[in-house]
Amino acid sequence: MSDSDDDVPTLSAHTLAALQEFLSETGSDQPHSTEPSDQFAVGAVEEDWRMSQFWYSDETATKLAEEVIREAGEGGRIACVSAPSVYQKLKQGVVDGSDRVSAVVLEYDRRFASYGDDFIFYDYSEPLSFQSRVAPQSFDVVLADPPYLSEECLGKVAKTIKYLSKGKVLLCTGAIMESVAKDLLDLKMCSFLPQHKRNLSNEFRCFVNYQSRLLSC
Repeated sequence: MSDSDDDVPTLSAHTLAALQEFLSETGSDQPHSTEPSDQFAVGAVEEDWRMSQFWYSDETATKLAEEVIREAGEGGRIACVSAPSVYQKLKQGVVDGSDRVSAVVLEYDRRFASYGDDFIFYDYSEPLSFQSRVAPQSFDVVLADPPYLSEECLGKVAKTIKYLSKGKVLLCTGAIMESVAKDLLDLKMCSFLPQHKRNLSNEFRCFVNYQSRLLSC
């Protein structure tokens, strides 16, 4: 994401462990190119560990899609920041109410440009570089999953969230980021445990700034 090696985020021990697991399961250090027939299926774009991509399980993507639909309301707008699994689930048309909301996906991976105008190129190291295209506070719910477990990454993604959000924020990241999420965005940890298609060694959690069903489910 930067020409300078000093600016390239380093992988945490947890992420490195997840990477090892990923490679052992796939038997390769290259992403697969096979795509399911449904372009919006979770995993239709193969996860690429080189961009710290680890997709949610179908059940988690569905649960989070249901949450943001409920909180966005009729005609609501949803921004999925580095969370393409939830965007895909919203667009599949299999979650009740998905036809009553609109969603965009903000992603560094240009493979998602296949989703047309719903795709907004996003580099977290330049958290406000999309301003000319996206109006401030124009999304009813912002769901974000920062690509790296670091205070630096979450700090920059928080700037993006504050620019996009009318108020409601749903953050998915490692449990170790709880205090940072509280300090930056005043978020509370939910009891709901998000799961990934590949089991990660680090504990992931959801955080919200509103009265969510995820707090006690």
